[in-house]
Amino acid sequence: MRSLMTKLVLAFLLTSVASVLLASIIIRQLVTREFNDYVFQQQRDSFVANVRTYYETNDSLTGIEAWIRQSSKSTLAITSVDTPAAPYPGDPNVPANVPANSGPSDSQPSVQRRILAPVQFGLVDATGVVIMPFNNTGRGERVDPNELSRGTSVIGDGQVIATVFTAGPEAFRSIAEEQYLARTDLALIIAAVVMIGVALLLGIFLARLITRPVRELTTAAGKIATGDLKQRVPVRSRDELGMLADQFNHMSSNLARATQLRRQMTADIAHDLRTPLTVISGYVEALRDQVLKPTPERFSMMHDEIQLLRHLVEDLHTLSLADAGELHLDRQFVAPQMLLGRVADAYQHAAEQQGIMLHVRVDERLPDICVDAEHMIRALGNLVSNALRYTNAGGQVTLLARAAPAQVQLVVADTGAGIAPEHLPNIFERSYRADIARQRESGGSGLGLAIVKSIVEAHGGQVKAESTLGQGTMLTIALPLR
Repeated sequence: MRSLMTKLVLAFLLTSVASVLLASIIIRQLVTREFNDYVFQQQRDSFVANVRTYYETNDSLTGIEAWIRQSSKSTLAITSVDTPAAPYPGDPNVPANVPANSGPSDSQPSVQRRILAPVQFGLVDATGVVIMPFNNTGRGERVDPNELSRGTSVIGDGQVIATVFTAGPEAFRSIAEEQYLARTDLALIIAAVVMIGVALLLGIFLARLITRPVRELTTAAGKIATGDLKQRVPVRSRDELGMLADQFNHMSSNLARATQLRRQMTADIAHDLRTPLTVISGYVEALRDQVLKPTPERFSMMHDEIQLLRHLVEDLHTLSLADAGELHLDRQFVAPQMLLGRVADAYQHAAEQQGIMLHVRVDERLPDICVDAEHMIRALGNLVSNALRYTNAGGQVTLLARAAPAQVQLVVADTGAGIAPEHLPNIFERSYRADIARQRESGGSGLGLAIVKSIVEAHGGQVKAESTLGQGTMLTIALPLR
């Protein structure tokens, strides 16, 4: 049983069968009990009424047992709506010449009506003497007064003339009543079978409805496994399966995008490695063949290219360590103004050469932060380097340290060209270039902001960017105090 649909159908079916059977048993018990109570009350009331009428007619209960036993052996006939039942002895509404227990004529249609079985009722007179025995009592015995309170009193002429006892309602059902209960049981069985069939159909429908998104997800996941990453499944609901489908689409989009960025990163790194290697290789071959003479300027140019290669390799190494969770941090408590001061000193000369003003502002009474100073200076340096690259002469770059609830924020703001809104969410991704041509000219590898994000997140912080085209960009590093 490997199919989820089969398991769901069986689960629905078993649940429905158990529920239907339990409901049927409960209904059967309740119906039988209530029906027995109804029949018992009807028969008891009829018996009490007959005893009372017999007493009122004969002024005594003498001979009542014989009359009841004789009546139980006969049937009463009703010839029509206006034809009364056969009389009992002493009925004042019947002429004296009408014999007791007389039945209908042969020419009249008849319907049978059940007479009470006397053995199911006991009768005790007003003095407590048993007239009709019941249970373990015998005729003529005297019943304890406390026992009389458990029976049903027969009231005649304003006083108790007798007490009726019964052995229980179960023995009072007639053949017709037994047939009624049998038909009720049959109806319950038919209803249970129909309900189980409906439950099976609904179970199949619901199972298909539930497993359909799962089958779609399975198919899409299989295609992703073969390399087709651009997979989307329809979101058909807002429940857990709908949320799963939505998250799958999100994952698929991110996976496809990450794969595209990885390929782009590989191509960019190959290009960034090829350019300085080509320059160095060309100079070395020219110097080896004595086509060019060795000069300090040529050696300085080759040194610059080697430094570019070294920085690129260091960036890749840092990212690989961050991805593996092995970026070593030598944390110490340092003052934020010290970090900003070192970064400003490192880039002050470059800013002056570009005609850009570099400012440092630190809030008063700012608490120290526990960070790896060298890594954090490198992250801030990457931000300042980007700010100088995109800020024209006459602009300014500001380094700011300020307090925030449970954190310290280090901010690098510039008055440069700004970043377009469609590029802003992606600038911290590897090798993402909002302006490819300009970054190629400036030699950027596209890894600087990705390294900033890795270093900040390794410290338990966050980095975010805010920018307006033509007005500048503000990058904020939020570091927790603890």
